[in-house]
Amino acid sequence: MVQWHTDIHKRKPTGGKKVPYRKKRRYERGGEPTLTIVGDRKVKIKDTFGGGIKVAVVSDKIVNVYNPVTKKVEKTTIIRVKSNPSNKDYERRGVLTRGAIIETPLGDAKVTSRPGKDGVINAVLIAPAG
Repeated sequence: MVQWHTDIHKRKPTGGKKVPYRKKRRYERGGEPTLTIVGDRKVKIKDTFGGGIKVAVVSDKIVNVYNPVTKKVEKTTIIRVKSNPSNKDYERRGVLTRGAIIETPLGDAKVTSRPGKDGVINAVLIAPAG
C-alpha cells in the first residue's frame, strides 16, 4: 500500500489542528518497499524527484563483509538469513533489511546498508566462524 509523505494532516507545534488547504499531490506519494531476498543478482532502477536514480537490490547472494579484527572487507556469499529484528515475518521469508543477521562462510554478519535503497549489501562480521 502506498504511503503519503505530507504534513498537511498533522498538528501544529503548539498542538492546534491544521486545516488541509489542498488535496493530496502525486509527488507526495511514496513507493512500495523493495523486499530484498537471497538469490541471483537482480536490481531495479528507480527515478527520484530531482532527476537522479536509486538502485534497489531485488535479490542478491553476494555481500561485502567487513572484519573489524583484520580491518579488511571481503566479498563472500550469503548462506541464509538467520534473524531479522525489524519483522519476524521477514525472518521467515528471508528478507534482507538493515540490521538483519545473515550467515556467511566467514561467520555471522549484521547488514549495515539499506539494500532496497543503496543498491549494495554491506555487512559487519559479528561472530567469526569456527
